[in-house]
Amino acid sequence: MGKYKETAEVLSQEQIGDKIYSLWLGTKEIAREAKPGQFVSVYCKDGSRLLPRPISLCEIDQEGGRLRLVYRVAGTGTEEFSHLAAGDTVDILGPLGNGFPIKEGKALLVGGGIGVPPMLELARALPGETALVMGYRDKTYLEEELSAAGTLFLATEDGSKGTKGTVLDAIRENHITADILYACGPLPMLRALKAYAEETGMEAWVSMEEKMACGIGACLACVCQSTEMDEHSQVKNKRVCKEGPVFDIREVEL
Repeated sequence: MGKYKETAEVLSQEQIGDKIYSLWLGTKEIAREAKPGQFVSVYCKDGSRLLPRPISLCEIDQEGGRLRLVYRVAGTGTEEFSHLAAGDTVDILGPLGNGFPIKEGKALLVGGGIGVPPMLELARALPGETALVMGYRDKTYLEEELSAAGTLFLATEDGSKGTKGTVLDAIRENHITADILYACGPLPMLRALKAYAEETGMEAWVSMEEKMACGIGACLACVCQSTEMDEHSQVKNKRVCKEGPVFDIREVEL
């Protein structure tokens, strides 16, 4: 699988939540080769911001050559992206990283915060029964699309929808069982899910979130601590952009 740098066309963009934007891009090569769990690096037009911003893939339309990016405005780079409109262009590099393994069996998909979007394409790709547990602070997004992709359970911190509390509270409250766990979200959530996977003996795969620089594994800016020695750095590190962002949960220290 190759990496491509393309000038993508903005097909549409809309705000779907508090500082959350949904951006559809038309691409020539990247959409054709992208897999659930991968990401693209998006470049700013402002020359003072040299480093691209990594954004996970929410939806992949291989036949139509389209990608959907759902992202949160967190700084000046993503603020710039939020002003893109249909007909504009933006440079992107991808597909990057290793995606989720597509396996047989009953799957439990867990997303938290901005870790929710990559769960949508994964849910559509999995062949078996799928339960989705999505966690939000208060306002939800992508609820309609996720409901169509599997059995959806919600957790909100303020209790406005679904279970009041964490995604793990929702899993236990609804007595959800599965053969394999997939997760993406903040580190405290992943720590709790690692303990849960160990407790239940469930196979588990997690997508790690780290700040990135090059996005292709050269700079070592996005390493996470691993349980085994990394051949590249000769220490117990894994490059999130290169060996990840998806890891067997047993590979990483959380």
